[in-house]
Amino acid sequence: MYERLLRIELCGMKMKNPMMLASGILGSYASSLTRLSEHAGAVVAKSVGMEEREGYANPTVINYSHGLINAVGLASPGAVKFAEELSKYEGDAPLIVSLFASEPQEFAALTSYFPMASAFELNLSCPHAEKVGLAIGSDPELVYEVVREVAKSTQKPVFAKLSPNVDVVEIGKAAEEAGADAVVAINTLKGMKIDIVARKPILSNVSGGVSGEAMKPIAVKAVWDLYEELSIPIIGAGGVTSWKDIVEFMMAGATAVQIGSAFYYSNRYFYSLKESLIAYVRWTGERLEDIVGAAHS
Repeated sequence: MYERLLRIELCGMKMKNPMMLASGILGSYASSLTRLSEHAGAVVAKSVGMEEREGYANPTVINYSHGLINAVGLASPGAVKFAEELSKYEGDAPLIVSLFASEPQEFAALTSYFPMASAFELNLSCPHAEKVGLAIGSDPELVYEVVREVAKSTQKPVFAKLSPNVDVVEIGKAAEEAGADAVVAINTLKGMKIDIVARKPILSNVSGGVSGEAMKPIAVKAVWDLYEELSIPIIGAGGVTSWKDIVEFMMAGATAVQIGSAFYYSNRYFYSLKESLIAYVRWTGERLEDIVGAAHS
């Protein structure tokens, strides 16, 4: 009965709750995505480019006291192989395909490979890969061109994933003006960790993207600022570990919330968070959709 109070609509997509699997987390195989979709509102596949990409050598992921630091390097099987894999998706939640490329036309061309996608997320913010990700997402004019080309190439919703390492509102506005249907805020922060015995950086790439609960206040502030300036929906991301974090993001202005690093500790997170959200709406008696932006008033 109370599960209906969790339902939201995002850019025309019907979602049974506002929780989304973040890209890059358990999103490489259709079987994993199908399993996680049981309790998720939507799932985002790992970012894919046109050609196969090897990524960086190990170690690529390390944990710290409040999350993870990763420098996977946007490893990807390439569009053709990944499309074959995602065609096996049998979940009952919308499947969003995350795309990366080095130029606008390549981003747009990628959409034709994934007819199974309910929407596309544009990775404009990965901080540890050369010539893609943040290299594109730090330039508002280039972001505008990328989003415009992708929006022209598909009738499906287009989400622009933004970086906290730039002026998030400036980039968000460029994406909105170009035709983005929503923005995702935020991707990881730049960071690194040093082995004090070996006296050298632990990650093979030296630095990587910091995720986890320590970055949540930064992500909430980004969502707040974007909600004040944009008219399109915002998907919050960064540091969610409890149902209270989801409510906080939504009150700051997020319509939906992505969850990633928490799965390092348990693959049952969606189920436990869903049950906690049901308890919350049972207590308040209101739909989760009704709390979006509530803190602004």
